[in-house]
Amino acid sequence: MLLLFGAEVRRFGREELWRTLSDNTGGYDLLTVLALFLVFTFPLTFYILSRSRSIYLVDFACFKPDDDLKVTKEEFIELARKSGKFDEASLEFQKRILESSGIGDETYVPKSIMSPEKTATMKEGRAEASMVIFGALDELFEKTGVRPKDIGILVVNCSIFNPTPSLSAMIINHYKMRGNILSFNLGGMGCSAGIIAVDLARDMLHANPSNLAVVVSTEMVAYNWYPGRDRGMLIPNCFFRMGCSALLMSNRRRDYRRSKYRLEHIVRTHKGADDSSFRSIYQEEDAHKFKGLKISKDLMEIGGDAIKTNITTLSPLVLPFSEQFFFFSTLIKRYFSGTTTGKSSHLTPPVQQISQFAPSSVTKPYIPDYKLAFEHFCINAASKAALNELQRNLGLSDMNMEASRATLHRYPVEDLS
Repeated sequence: MLLLFGAEVRRFGREELWRTLSDNTGGYDLLTVLALFLVFTFPLTFYILSRSRSIYLVDFACFKPDDDLKVTKEEFIELARKSGKFDEASLEFQKRILESSGIGDETYVPKSIMSPEKTATMKEGRAEASMVIFGALDELFEKTGVRPKDIGILVVNCSIFNPTPSLSAMIINHYKMRGNILSFNLGGMGCSAGIIAVDLARDMLHANPSNLAVVVSTEMVAYNWYPGRDRGMLIPNCFFRMGCSALLMSNRRRDYRRSKYRLEHIVRTHKGADDSSFRSIYQEEDAHKFKGLKISKDLMEIGGDAIKTNITTLSPLVLPFSEQFFFFSTLIKRYFSGTTTGKSSHLTPPVQQISQFAPSSVTKPYIPDYKLAFEHFCINAASKAALNELQRNLGLSDMNMEASRATLHRYPVEDLS
C-alpha cells in the first residue's frame, strides 16, 4: 500500500497534489483510506502484542570453594584409604576410574567425606548446601546489582538431597525474599534437571511479564557419598565434586542490553517409559544396606540414544536449509538403496544391518555440520569417553569441546555442566 501510494504521489507536483487532495472530485474516499489503514495496522498491532516475550540470561555465577577443600587425584585416593571405609580392591577400582575420567587435580570435596563417621546425614547435607548455594547466589546478586526481593521466580534443582523445608525455602528464608515469590524445588532428575529448571523458568516468565527468575543447580557430594564395595555405586564417588551454579533470567525488555544471551530453543526428550532408561541411574541400597547411586553399564548407549532423539528434533529448528536438504536427500537415498538400521537390544551396541537385497555399496549417513548453526558448544560433561564419542560423531573440533572438557576437568558436578 505504501509503495503504491508513493508511486501515485510522485506523479504530481506540489501545487497539483494539494489541489487534487482538496478537490472533492479527486476520487479519494476518506472512509476507504481509514478502512485500509485499520486493515493494515490491526494485524501488525495484534502480532506485536500477542508474540511471546524474549527470555534473557542476564548473568550467572559458579561457586568456587576455598583452596583447603581442593584435592588431587592421588590425595583423593589416599584420603579415601585413611577413612577406613574401602578395601584395597575398591580403592584400586576408584583409582582406575579417576585416571581415565578427565578430572583434573584441582577439584573440590567436603572434608567430611574422608571422616570415618557417616557423612550422608541431613546435618552435613544442609551445611554443604548452605556453603555452595549461598556462595553462588551472593556472587550473582553482586554481579548483577539485583536485590533478592526483586526476584519473582525461584527454581532450585538438586537430584538427591531433598530436605524439608526444601532448598528453595532455605534460600527464601536466608535472603528474606518477598512473600509472593513463585518457588519450585526439583529433585530426583539427575543431570537433566538443569535443562528442566530453565524450561520451567521460561514458562513462568512467559506467564508473568516484567519479572526476574533465578535458577539454582547443584548436587550435594557428602550426602551422595557411598562407602560400600559395589563397583556400580562407586562410580559417582569419582565424578561428583562440590559446585553450584546460579542463573538470572529476565523477560524485561530493558534487560536486553546488559544480558549475555537470549534463549531461543529448548528441546527435551523423556525416556522414562523405557525400562532400561528408567534404571540406568538408580538409587538403592547394596547388600550391606549402604545407600548409593547404581550406574548401569548401558548408560553410554542409553544417553547416546537420548541425544540422538534430541538432535533429530533440534536440527530442523537451527540448521540452515542446505544442511537439512543434504540430510533428507541422503536419508531418502539410503531408504531406496535398501539400507536399514536394525533395532538392537539395550544390552548390545546398535548394529547397522544391511538388507539382503541391498547393493554392495552402502550410502553413508550424512552428518550435518552443526558448526554452521552454533558458534559455541557446551555438552554435558558426563565423562571423557562420552565427550570423545560426541566429538567424533558430530565432527566437532577440540576448540568446540574446550568448554565441556574444562568443566569436567575442574567442576565435575552433573547439574553444573
